[in-house]
Amino acid sequence: QVQLVETGGGLVQAGDSLRLSCAGSGLSFSAYAMGWWRQPPGKDREFVGAISADGGTTYFAPSVKGRFTMSKDNAKNTLYLQMSSLKSEDTAVYFCAAGPPTIVVLNAREYEYWGQGTQVTVSS
Repeated sequence: QVQLVETGGGLVQAGDSLRLSCAGSGLSFSAYAMGWWRQPPGKDREFVGAISADGGTTYFAPSVKGRFTMSKDNAKNTLYLQMSSLKSEDTAVYFCAAGPPTIVVLNAREYEYWGQGTQVTVSS
């Protein structure tokens, strides 16, 4: 049974940094492209960033590019999202997701597995 569990969310102030983790079981991260998505209050889920199966390539939404970075430790089956210079508009539930290496990372439907999410609240 595949499970993705996000941790690291919380309440921070604007300008702060926060690191989210996504631990997986039942799958090998080295075989999956991974993504971070978020759902702000009252809005649809939106793409944040993605990383290739080998961890060598990342892609970010324009709204977070330059502020967020991603990495994954395939040996530990863990994905990270390092967020800095946080803004109030970053407030959302953050989800990690896994999909085949050839997915179109901007298409949520192509991800096979999703975590339950972790809340990030940025106060201004």
